[in-house]
Amino acid sequence: MERLQKVIANSGYTSRRKAEELIEANHVTVNGEIVNTLGFKVSDKDIICIDGNMIAKNNIKEYYLLNKPREVICSVEDDKGRKTVVDLISTNSRIYPVGRLDYDTTGLIILTNDGDLANILMHPKRRIYKTYIAKINGILNEDDFKKMRKEILIDDRKLLIDNVKVRKIDKIKNTSLVEVTIHEGRNHIVRKLFEKLGYDVMKLTRSKFAFLTDDGLKSGEYRELSTKEVKLLYSLK
Repeated sequence: MERLQKVIANSGYTSRRKAEELIEANHVTVNGEIVNTLGFKVSDKDIICIDGNMIAKNNIKEYYLLNKPREVICSVEDDKGRKTVVDLISTNSRIYPVGRLDYDTTGLIILTNDGDLANILMHPKRRIYKTYIAKINGILNEDDFKKMRKEILIDDRKLLIDNVKVRKIDKIKNTSLVEVTIHEGRNHIVRKLFEKLGYDVMKLTRSKFAFLTDDGLKSGEYRELSTKEVKLLYSLK
């Protein structure tokens, strides 16, 4: 017997967190009866449906690392017909992105049908380090650099920047290339950080996720994660 939300997540339908939301919103039935209690346990013989559609109990897990291009949605599907990260992966399994990157943000994102791993990587307490490279307008001055070495208040919540490095300054074009490492996953957090300091982000890419880097992956390319890499990601729990 396993918890209902875990079975849904392991089927590849969605993440465990989203599965919990579906259960609480009365979208899930077990053997024809609505179940809205988290922690409800089911067996292999139970028939689980979401909005009337039976989920496939797929035990084959898939793991991909994608270098997301610009103008691609971090979603399974898009009601506006825009290209999604799932469209870029060649698989018949129902995979979904772990977390998200903005429409105009490029870089690394993991896609999988493993709900347990997705839950580990998205949990705010896991402190998964992510490194971003931002091209900003203006020259990052010494005072702002020092501010980034401390906690900054963004949307009334403190943001701790784990590491910051100025990679390049172009005085002719009046731009700076700044590398920022954080362990938070709030929406638009890096853009809001520079906005707080008075800079506009012209380009933004995520170059590192935990120990995974974009080495060898051109924009739009992806690769399968190795068994060793998956085990290391699990160890972050």
